Order: sequence, then C-alpha cells, then structure tokens
Amino acid sequence: MFGKFGNRFDQDKPHGHFGKHFRSGREFWGGMEDEGRGGRGRRGFGREFGGRLFDGGELRLVILSFIAEKPSHGYEIIKGIEEQMGGAYAPSAGVVYPTLNLLEDEGFATVNTDGGKKLYTITEAGRAELERSRSHVEQLLNRIREVGKAFGPGRSPQLMRAMHNFKMALRLRMAQGDMSREQVGRIAEIIDRASREIESLD
Repeated sequence: MFGKFGNRFDQDKPHGHFGKHFRSGREFWGGMEDEGRGGRGRRGFGREFGGRLFDGGELRLVILSFIAEKPSHGYEIIKGIEEQMGGAYAPSAGVVYPTLNLLEDEGFATVNTDGGKKLYTITEAGRAELERSRSHVEQLLNRIREVGKAFGPGRSPQLMRAMHNFKMALRLRMAQGDMSREQVGRIAEIIDRASREIESLD
C-alpha cells in the first residue's frame, strides 16, 4: 500500500503525532473510542493518543493515495489500511464507500464493475489533487507508518485473530440491547480475569 506514491516521502522524518503516545497495548485499547455503532469504525484514539487518527478530509486523501497505487475495491481499501496500521485502525464501510462516491463525484476517481463489485481507479485529476496536497499527504503517510511500526512488526497472527474475535464478540453482545447489571458484571469479570492472567505470564 502507498508503494510508489508513499515512497516519495520515505526519506522525510516521521511526524511525532502519535509516536510518543504509543507505549503499551493497555493504553491503546483503554484510550480508543469505539464509534462502530455510529458507523465510523475504529477512529478514535483518545486524548492519550492525539485524538482522532484522521480529521476532516484526511481519510479522503488516504483512500486516494491507495487507489493511486492500483485500482481497488472498497473492501481491499479497508483491509489494506488495516494491515498497514498493524490492525490498530480499520475504516468502516460506512465511511469508505461514501468517500469513494465523493471522489467519483469530484472527478478524482472512476468506477467500473468487476465481477459484480465496484472497482475504483484514480484519474489524472485525482493524481493532480494528490500533488497539490503533497505536504498533507506526506504527513498522513508518515503517521500511518508510525502506527504500523508501533502495532505491526512482531505481532502474532494468532493474537491478532484472538483480539479481533474478542472485540467482535463484545460489540455484537452490546448491540443486542440493554444488558442486566448481572450480565455487565460477568463480562467485566471475564475481561478483568483475562487481563490478570496475561499480566501474570512469565
């Protein structure tokens, strides 16, 4: 992701927007705002992590940078961004697809049907937009690299899967509606017990 376009900025020093805040998994998961029920995906990083990862039209530039590398489906964009950021962030479909529609309306992307799926391709106008926003895009790509370095290298696929399953189970249970005090207590007890066991590992 962001290969040719992103490599143009590789020699620049990373911006410190997030680096000093990433100290432990506990701080990350504790500070992150889950806005999934609002359709925004895992956007918030809490005050400890510099606030939201992308503000305003920044995700628009990130997505435009992604399709500048190769024509992509919306799902590929979501997974590609998540992989680049070590699983720390994944934009939701409720944000990505409207953004792709906006890029198409602006003339920065075209869409074709590929096997029943929409395939998005950057236009010359889109490349010109990236060039006009070069400094901002540079900051975004450096920010993404910092997050990826903090959460990506050395992460076990098995742990990634387990963390994903945990988050999905909790999110789905909460989406079912109000829980009783007893149910909330049991869930909290399970999480606390798991945390203690992990911390006690040699």
